[in-house]
Amino acid sequence: MTNSIRDIAEESKLIFIIGSNTTEQHPVIGIKIRRAKRIRGAKLIVADPRRTDLARHATHVLQFTADTDVALLNAILHVIVDDGLANEAFIRDRTSGYEALRENVRRFSPELMAPVCGIPAPTIRDVARLYATSKASMILWGMGISQHVHGTDNARCLIALAMVTGQIGRPGTGLHPLR
Repeated sequence: MTNSIRDIAEESKLIFIIGSNTTEQHPVIGIKIRRAKRIRGAKLIVADPRRTDLARHATHVLQFTADTDVALLNAILHVIVDDGLANEAFIRDRTSGYEALRENVRRFSPELMAPVCGIPAPTIRDVARLYATSKASMILWGMGISQHVHGTDNARCLIALAMVTGQIGRPGTGLHPLR
């Protein structure tokens, strides 16, 4: 984890959960997420082929077709890059390989990926914009991301999402693999 669990309840403005049934696997964290939504008005995006308990609290539910995580995440990255929402200063000062990523995600427009992952293109665009423009977005993921045939690619997409937007290294941001 790049930040403390306390950041979920006290600092995050947007929580993106993917591949995790958090309330069953990590009930204390599930409580903190619901509290962040209810008390502070944090936005909640739940992405999972299953409809988990937190989906009923979510701002957006991305119940994508199983095995299409990479397509969905690359479509989100496409929007961020295409809409000019990438954090250029963060990328310049703290990353490498951005040009290759930018070229790669050009092939993954939401309109092309919508039929693949089962999420409408306007929803993908809205989620990408919310994540990129939030003052403090964090990503939580579970075994549904890492214990997968595409686990490495899934994790790399999530890391790229945080790095391209600069949503890491500040309170309420970061990457939180739930184990």
